[in-house]
Parts: sequence; structure tokens; C-alpha cells
Amino acid sequence: MKRSSLAVALLAAVPLLAACTENVDPDTESGDARTIDVLSTADACELSATEAPAGTLTFNVTNNGSEVTEFYLLASDGLRIVAEVENIGPQLSRQLVVAAPEGGYLTACKPGMKGDGIRDDFTVTESDEAPTVDADDQALVDAALKNYAAYVQDQSDQLVTKTSEFVELYKAGNDDEARALYAEARVHWERIETVAESFGDLDPMMDAREADLEPGQKWTGWHRIEKDLWPPAKGYKALNDKQRATFADDLMKNTETLDERVQELEYTVDQIANGSRGLLEEVASGKVTGEEEIWSHTDLWDFQANIDGARVAFEGVKPIVEAKDAELADTLTTRFDALQELLDAQRTDDGFRYYDELSQAEVQELSNAVNALSEPLSKLTAAVLS
Repeated sequence: MKRSSLAVALLAAVPLLAACTENVDPDTESGDARTIDVLSTADACELSATEAPAGTLTFNVTNNGSEVTEFYLLASDGLRIVAEVENIGPQLSRQLVVAAPEGGYLTACKPGMKGDGIRDDFTVTESDEAPTVDADDQALVDAALKNYAAYVQDQSDQLVTKTSEFVELYKAGNDDEARALYAEARVHWERIETVAESFGDLDPMMDAREADLEPGQKWTGWHRIEKDLWPPAKGYKALNDKQRATFADDLMKNTETLDERVQELEYTVDQIANGSRGLLEEVASGKVTGEEEIWSHTDLWDFQANIDGARVAFEGVKPIVEAKDAELADTLTTRFDALQELLDAQRTDDGFRYYDELSQAEVQELSNAVNALSEPLSKLTAAVLS
């Protein structure tokens, strides 16, 4: 197998995704130790191999269960998400391509997309197939890494600023102003959501939806405050001033922690490409269904922000893809444009229409455009590393 010269740009600061697979010999199945088959069921996460040599790995994940599943590669601490494949429906398969450096990892399948998942150790061993890189390729890699890091840091800085403004309004009881700022502040979270999710301890504390809570899990973060600002018509007890301050201060503290961690991150080109795909998966799993902002119905603000982040990630590696697969680069550009045109049609003077105002036909049109983009975007990482 030809190795990409771009893989030499791997930075070990954040390891990269592996997969859950059924217990078969990879040499007899695929003939390639770097191709690993994954079988996820209701009570098992089976791997065709529990180790692979460092390099570009391909994980073929199949869901043989009855619930939607996810697959994660975690750092050895079990908290940091290296990468993930989400929303794999029953009897469906997804492929993940990633450049993985030597080291120890944990794999996890998550049937029903709840809990800690079914975990196991995974090892990436030393490899003597070190890639080479020419000056032109290295310049493209360096530019992509530098620009994406700057983008994430800028969005994180803006998230801190807007969140501070938001929580102060909320604590002071200025609910109309807090509601007006809610979606605008969350835009900066949504643009870098896959980066934020890589810190497995922060994401559930900051962005958990009520419907996704585990038994006994304390509900905190953006959506807890959202419900208090847009309370249900019946059966809801408003938070008192002390409770408001507690949830607001907790959100602010976690936002500042996220910002501190983001400043220390280093990236790899496959992380950027997989991040673009991951943000589109966020759109498909929550925004296009209207489940993300169930109380405020500001899903289109989130939708746009996820697309912003996905497009920035794609355009960062686009020069690399153009040199390797110009047709794919053109297709992705065209389909990003088509989806953006549909989103622009829903704009208003102060943002977007609320999601519960959309017709079923409009929702279906957005969903179709997301699906049309999803298929070629799933090939982005393989193209970058080819």
C-alpha cells in the first residue's frame, strides 16, 4: 500500500481513532494489517485485531445491533476522545480512515449512544514504514495545521467572551436579553464542537440534552439554562436566583477550562479532515432533526455554525485534496455551496427562522442536502492521506 507523504505531519499530542471489530484474522479477511473490521452489537464490540502497525489505518465499522451505535478511539486515560464515528444505524456500515502514531488507546462501541460504551484496549505498534514528505507537501500540511489551530483558538476566545456576557444577563434576570444572546453565543461552541467533544469530561457537562441524560446524571450546561429561559407551558418549576447562579457559574468555569485546553492542542491533517466529517454528523444527528434546541428552537443557528466549522476544516485541507483528487474537491465545494444556499434562504434580519416554523418539505430539503454532502465528505480523510 502506498503511504502518503502527508502522514509525516502527525503530531502525537492527540492520538487518532481506532475501531471496534469482530474477532477475525485481518490477514485472512483483508490481507492488510492496517485494515480492521468492526462489529458492534447490543452487548459486544468485537475487533478483528487489537493492534495494528502505525500508519494509515482503515476501520470498517458495521452495526449488527438493533440500536444506533457509535465508535470511539480514546486516549489511554479513557477521557480524551481521539476521534469517533457517530450515528451508525442498524445493519449499516461506516468507514474511518486515520493516521495513527504508535501508542496505547482504548476503543469503545456505544450501542444506543449512551453510557461509557463497551471498551477494550487497542495498541498501535512501531512501524518501519516511515513516510517521506517533499517540500511542496510539507508546506501544504504546515499551512493547514497553522490555520486550523488559529481558527479554533479564535472561536474559543469568542466563546469565552459571549458566554460571559450571556451568563451575566441570565444571573441578573435579564431574560429577554439572555434569550437574544443565547444562539449567538452558542455559534462559537458549535463551530468547534468536535474539538470540544474530544475532551470527554467537558462535553457532557456543557452540552448534554435532557433526552440524552443517563440515570443519575446531573444536568448542567447550555441546555439546562435553555429550558429555564424557554420553559415548558406546564409542569416546569423555574430556577431561583441561587440555582441560576450555580448553573451559570458552572457553565462559565467549564468554558474557561475548555479555552485553556484548546490553547495547548496540536493537530494533524487527518484530525482536521475527520473533524469536518464529524461536524456534518452533528448536523445530521441533532440539528436537522430539531432535537438539539428543543426549547428555544434555534437549531438553524447551530446548523449554520456546524457547517461553518466543517467548511473551514475542509478548505484548510482542500489544497492537499486538489493535488490528489481534484474531482472530490470540486464535488465537495459544489455540495457545500448547495447546502449553504438552502440555509441562506432561511435567514431573517436577526438570524434565522425558528426550527418549529419550518415546513416538513423545507426540513426534508435540508436533510437531502446534508445527505448529499455526507457521502463525498466521508472520503475526505482517505484522500488527504492517500
